[in-house]
Amino acid sequence: MQQGDIELQAFGPDHIEGAVALSRQENWPHRAQDWQMALQLSNGAVALDDQGRVTGTILVTPYGADCAMINMVIVDRNVRGKGLGRRLMEQAFALAEDRPLRLVATADGMPLYEKLGFVPSGTIRQHQGTVARLGAPDGVEATGTADLPEIKALDRDAYGADREALIDALAERGQFAVIRRNGDIEAYAAIRPFGRGEVIGPVIAGSADEAKALIRFFAAPRAGVFLRVDTDSTTGIAGWLEEIGLTHVGGGVAMDRPPKTGAEQARPRVYALANQALG
Repeated sequence: MQQGDIELQAFGPDHIEGAVALSRQENWPHRAQDWQMALQLSNGAVALDDQGRVTGTILVTPYGADCAMINMVIVDRNVRGKGLGRRLMEQAFALAEDRPLRLVATADGMPLYEKLGFVPSGTIRQHQGTVARLGAPDGVEATGTADLPEIKALDRDAYGADREALIDALAERGQFAVIRRNGDIEAYAAIRPFGRGEVIGPVIAGSADEAKALIRFFAAPRAGVFLRVDTDSTTGIAGWLEEIGLTHVGGGVAMDRPPKTGAEQARPRVYALANQALG
């Protein structure tokens, strides 16, 4: 198949079925509902062959004017090596406008991203599995929509970007838990259905102990349920995730364009991502 036979179009709801098929080709766990949430938050493009079949996808998730995540980058194995990945990335650059860009690269994608100016900034570890029975932590409580403004402000301080739309989407689909001090929220986590089970994230906390307590709050009543947590390798919670039954199964390399300035990590910090794609 020639590149001229492949057309790029705006990613719309009608393309989700084809996108699910493409992600299954890569053994990704995304259900149609997971693609729908990503598309709700994003703009994107699909590559269609001359029969209208989806042969490539890319999404750009803007977080206010602060940055954008490039995610769900897939090229059908039958058309790789012909420049389609670069075409999709160029479309993503146009959609992102002048925002700084972030992504989590697979080993296959890294060479292209480096050529396009992305610089590694960390390593993301994907942990998943079923947990043993755990005791419930002290000091963590479930919360609802009344606390969303405070959660959004805390998230913005930790992530360094406006993720209000993401948090609203999590509220539509999942649950939140918080840790309070003197009546103020100082840490939070979310859980939602995803893939084979549920994903815990984001987890925003001031310490690893707080992050573990938030994860334990959701994991304790879910013994035997398939759970996933995506964490940066520097957070210090990866060993504990293994101990409770969430095995390290892969991940990727966090990359930025332009590179981050190396500013000191704010507190609280991000201990777990919403998931690898959404940051």
